[in-house]
Amino acid sequence: MAPRPLAPAPNVPLLAVAGAVAVANLYFPQPLLAAVARGLEVPERTAGLIAPAAQFGYALGILLLVPLADAARLRRLTSVLLALTSAALLVAAAAPGIVTLALATLALSTTTVLPQILTPVAAALAEPGRRGRVVGLVGLGLTLGSTLSRTVSGAVTDATGTWRTAYVVAAVATAALLCVLPRRLPERLGPPGERGGGAYARLLAGLPRLLAAHRELRVSALLGACVFAAFSVFWAVLAFHLASPPLGYGPGAAGLFGVLTLPAALLSAAAGPLTDRCGATAVSAGGLGCAGLGLVVAGLLPYSPVALAVGANLLVVGVGSCQVANQARIFGIGRAVAARVNTVFMLATFGGGAAGSLAGTWLYAAYGWRAALLAAGACVAVGGLVPAVVRARRRSRLASPSSHGRLGGIRPRTPQGET
Repeated sequence: MAPRPLAPAPNVPLLAVAGAVAVANLYFPQPLLAAVARGLEVPERTAGLIAPAAQFGYALGILLLVPLADAARLRRLTSVLLALTSAALLVAAAAPGIVTLALATLALSTTTVLPQILTPVAAALAEPGRRGRVVGLVGLGLTLGSTLSRTVSGAVTDATGTWRTAYVVAAVATAALLCVLPRRLPERLGPPGERGGGAYARLLAGLPRLLAAHRELRVSALLGACVFAAFSVFWAVLAFHLASPPLGYGPGAAGLFGVLTLPAALLSAAAGPLTDRCGATAVSAGGLGCAGLGLVVAGLLPYSPVALAVGANLLVVGVGSCQVANQARIFGIGRAVAARVNTVFMLATFGGGAAGSLAGTWLYAAYGWRAALLAAGACVAVGGLVPAVVRARRRSRLASPSSHGRLGGIRPRTPQGET
C-alpha cells in the first residue's frame, strides 16, 4: 500500500530558512568566546567550555526530543521547542557568570533540535529519486545558518561592544518563527496511533534496535561522528587563534569567516543531486577528501588569513557534502522511522562534535593551533577508513561458504521501514 500522503505539504524553502535560524543558535557563540572570556573575567579555556556545552545539549535534545516527531503532533511540538529556546537565549543574554551561561547554553541547545525534525519531514515528502536533492536544500539552509550566524554575531558584538546583544538578536529571530512555521507543518509525520508515555518509552527503547538492524545507519553514524568532530575542532579554536599574536583579530574578524565560507556553503548543496546520481559512498569519499585538504592548508599556513579562509571553505564543503550523503542514505530506510534513524545519526554526529570541541580547546590551550588540527585530521582519517572496512567485510562475507547456502548467496532483505 502506498504511504499515506502528508497534508498540508510543507514548503521546502521555508523549512530551509527555519532550520537555518534554529541551527544558528548552536554556532553564533563561537566567534564570541574570546569576548565572553574578557567580559566575564574568566580564562579562555573556561570560556571554551561553552562550545562543548552546546554540542552536548544538542545531542541530549536529539536523543530525548527528536524521536517524538514520529508520533507527536508536529505543530504543537514545534511551538513548544521554539518558545523554550527563545526563553533560554534570553537567560543566556542576562547571565551574570560563566556557570549560568553554560547552563543556559546547555538548555537552549537541548531544545533547538528543530532542524533534525524538519529534515525528516522534508525527506518524507520527497518524490522517488529526489530525496538527496530535497535533503540537500534543507542542508543548505543549515549550512548557511551555521556559517552566517558567526558573521552576524561577530558584527553585532563589535557594533554594540557586548556579546550579550547577539543572544538577544538570536532570541528575537527564534521567537519570530513561532508566527510562521508551526501552521505550515503537517499535523503528524508518523501514524496517529502512537501516543502517550508508553509509546514515548517504546520509541526511545527501539533506537538501539534500529542501529543493530540497519548497516546503512551504522556506517552513516560513524562517518558523521568523525567528520563533525574535525569540523568542531576547527571552529572551536579558530576565534582563539585569530585573537592571538601575530594575528590579533577581534570577534568581528572571526565572524567574518562565516561570509568567507559562503561559497562553500552554496557548493555543498550540489551534494544532494550528486548523491541521487552517484551514490552516498562516492559523495562521502569526496567530502572527506575536501575536509582533509582544508585542514592541511590551514595547518601549513597558520598565520595567513587567505590560507585560513581557503581551509575553512574546503572544510565546510567537505563536511556539508558528507552530511547530505549520510542523511540521504539513512532516510532510504523508511518513512515510518525517519525521525528515529535521524535521531541515532545526529546523536552520533553531535556526540562527535562535542568531543571534538572539548578536545580542540584543550589541545589548543596546551599545545597550540597545529596540535588541534592534527587531532581534526586524525578524525577525518578514521572516517576515511569506514567505507574501506565495510567493503572488506562485505567481500569476506560473500566469499564465505555459508553465504552460498542462502538464496544462492543472496541474503533476504528486510522491507523498508521495518525494524
